[in-house]
Amino acid sequence: MDKEGAMLEGILPQMPPPLTLLGVAVVLFLFYLLSSTPGTGKHPPGPRPLPLFGNLFHLDLKRLDVSLCELSKKYGSVFTLHLGPKKVVVLAGCKTIKQALVNYAEDFGDREIAPIFRDSLQGHGVLFTNGNSWKEMRRFSLTNLRDFGMGKRGGEEKIIEECRQLTEVFKNFKGEPFNTIQPLNYSAFNVISAIMYGFRFDYTDPAFQKMVDSTNENIQLCGSAEILVYNMFPWLRWCCGWWLMNRTQILKQDKCNISKIKGFVQGLKDTLNPQDLRGFVDSFLVRQQEESDQPGSYFHNDNLHYTVYNLFAAGTDTSATTLRWGLLLMAKYPHIQDQVQEELSRVIGDREPRMEDRRNLSYTNAVIHETQRLANIVPMSLFHTTSCDVTFQGHFIKKGTTVIPLLTSVLQDEEEWETPHSFNPGHFLDEKGCFIKRDAFMPFSAGRRACPGESLARMELFLVFTFLLQRFRFTPPPGVSEDELDLTPSVGFTLSPSPHQLCAVSRA
Repeated sequence: MDKEGAMLEGILPQMPPPLTLLGVAVVLFLFYLLSSTPGTGKHPPGPRPLPLFGNLFHLDLKRLDVSLCELSKKYGSVFTLHLGPKKVVVLAGCKTIKQALVNYAEDFGDREIAPIFRDSLQGHGVLFTNGNSWKEMRRFSLTNLRDFGMGKRGGEEKIIEECRQLTEVFKNFKGEPFNTIQPLNYSAFNVISAIMYGFRFDYTDPAFQKMVDSTNENIQLCGSAEILVYNMFPWLRWCCGWWLMNRTQILKQDKCNISKIKGFVQGLKDTLNPQDLRGFVDSFLVRQQEESDQPGSYFHNDNLHYTVYNLFAAGTDTSATTLRWGLLLMAKYPHIQDQVQEELSRVIGDREPRMEDRRNLSYTNAVIHETQRLANIVPMSLFHTTSCDVTFQGHFIKKGTTVIPLLTSVLQDEEEWETPHSFNPGHFLDEKGCFIKRDAFMPFSAGRRACPGESLARMELFLVFTFLLQRFRFTPPPGVSEDELDLTPSVGFTLSPSPHQLCAVSRA
């Protein structure tokens, strides 16, 4: 062997195998892509990412919205962040978010469909879809939520009936401590059921309880750190799917709940009378029949089942969670509860509240709005994507970029609110004590992707809250002071109160 061959023989065994070289090359390429955003160009600024991990080490995944608010102080109201290898743009502040979602509604109007929702919803429904299917389902949903929930068909009476049932449940605890989560979830679910199906369930029905509990558990699991990591690194399902237990649980419960919805839909279909529509599903079935001979119609069974599921999930959790915050805050701040109950007694007396009373209940209305503001239950809205290349506030954002409308930066903006981190109904009252609207009140987001059930939710929050405050005094459990009631949120897909118990003491 010549000298050159001997040298090669000594070197080659020490060289890394081809797969290792490929891995190094991929990492270096990712690093180049992630760090190549020019600092002096038109792209939004942001912290420099690490290869593969992006800016994860800049963030607290348990309160991602708080971390993003801190970053916005340094990088401005439009900035770039990398969640793992995924590049996103964050929008912060009332003016910036409204400008993007309202004035640039088409450009920022697509929905980001995270892997967990792609897995579970399969491209159907109204929340996590885009294009013509989404447009048809949203238009139909808005019309029918109005007709069956807020219009001439007695939507108010459906909510009032549920208020009566909920009052009886609270009475049964006889002033003893209890967890408000299940009664309020069951009540909110039944409001949606009355609108979707035209009937309600008995709170004691085990099948109903399981259905509600699993739906709300899924919502919380979707916000877990495990699912956040999965959404950033979806290839994990192929190499360590055994670790993704939350994903497995979500898909299992989704399949079970969709199966139950199919059963309810079939029962309604078998008894359908187009001249006497009972709810949303009946209206959809009639439209489906009308378009049965139209190829490519979006009114098919999958869209029906998943749209109903979307509306149940969104309508139950958000309303129930907000009401849980409201009752907790009343127990935490008894002097505010005193003022609400004084106003209710003075304006309404002993009769049942009605929506028309809201204009005469300025303080109560302010308390409900302040609860929504401080609770901030969907702190980053639902993620958007850009539908085209867009230049926004001097920054270039590519088509398909994930966009986070940071609602925390609006609802707790120090420039918009006198005491942004404290419970202060005065935020919604003028010097005469009259209710005032605020531009920075944006709990339902804004623009074409704003919550389709906003009007229904407002009605439900007002009626349930006033019914309960009219009839009960909410206090901490014996031995617990108001100061000991914890307002630290429990983090999931929405921000809910930490586990707690309250006493509902009858005022009669």
